[in-house]
Amino acid sequence: MSEQTFDFGSGPVPAHRHINGGGWVADTAHVDDTAFVGPDARVFGHGMVRGYGRVTDHGVVTDHGLVFGHGLVDGYGVVDGYGLVFGHGRVTDHGLVDGYGRVTDHGVVTSSDLRSDAR
Repeated sequence: MSEQTFDFGSGPVPAHRHINGGGWVADTAHVDDTAFVGPDARVFGHGMVRGYGRVTDHGVVTDHGLVFGHGLVDGYGVVDGYGLVFGHGRVTDHGLVDGYGRVTDHGVVTSSDLRSDAR
């Protein structure tokens, strides 16, 4: 896909800047052209951002995490494992959604939340 590489923390891997926002996306990940990945945001592993999902600030989507619909990951939020963020769900601050956790509708996960399976 590209000849560029980026180090997401485990050594450089083939990656490219997303057309909508300029954030780094590993060639193993998938981000729709309609989605937004801000310049300091990262999508790697097999992470996916579909539809109008947004990853901004220092947000991260990795492993098999999925953000879709109008889901948002911002601040230093992380979607990892098989975590899902969709509808108008939001992961913000230093919030984490991992495993099979999900944030739906207008749910919000922040660093003050002690669980990653908010619904």
